[in-house]
Amino acid sequence: MANHVRSNSLPSKSHPLMQNVEDHLCRLRASDSSVCSSLASLKDLHETINDVIQLPGIQQALPQEQGKNWADELLDGSLRLLDSCGIARDVTLLVKESVQELESSLRRSRGETGVGHNVDAYMASRKRVTKTVKKCIKNFKALEQSSPVDALNMDQDLKTITSTLIEAEAIGFSVMKSVLMLLSGVKASSESRSWSLVSKFTQSKRVHLEMEERDVYTLISIRTLMAWMQL
Repeated sequence: MANHVRSNSLPSKSHPLMQNVEDHLCRLRASDSSVCSSLASLKDLHETINDVIQLPGIQQALPQEQGKNWADELLDGSLRLLDSCGIARDVTLLVKESVQELESSLRRSRGETGVGHNVDAYMASRKRVTKTVKKCIKNFKALEQSSPVDALNMDQDLKTITSTLIEAEAIGFSVMKSVLMLLSGVKASSESRSWSLVSKFTQSKRVHLEMEERDVYTLISIRTLMAWMQL
């Protein structure tokens, strides 16, 4: 009996906070959500999860031996997710730096030759970012790997909480991947069109204007992301 984590005061699936967690998860599951919207929902999700963990029933279960093992395994998952957030932040700062350098160079440049040189430098920077992102996404596979939580001695409510927290961790990794893909241009049709136009940048100022008018989406998305992350 002592090896089982049981408590009649554990929050059930119908508990208001657990329902709030499920609502946040549903929003994050929506494939059409923007990256910034997903980040906002992820923030709300983890704030609600924090409220769930502070509930007396869970706090009472944690000191038990099985509860401590459960908490340690989930904490490891949270630390892995935190590492992924750090990676996304570092890449965002790298992109911010390259965009700022391009803007500064364009303001100083005179004539198409100078502009072409600046864009070439920016393209080289973007290639480095893309290479870094691909490496980071590969590393995510290692971060996502976790030991399965032993649910054998858990009651049904604790199993529900555990599966919810594991899903929250998985969705968190998915959102971080989306951030990296936005920054690198992966799976973004508007991004591909932008690079095609940039490659012709030095040929005509008209193409420069066309890029500004038709392809500002990418830079706006990146700037929106950086503003949201307060970078």
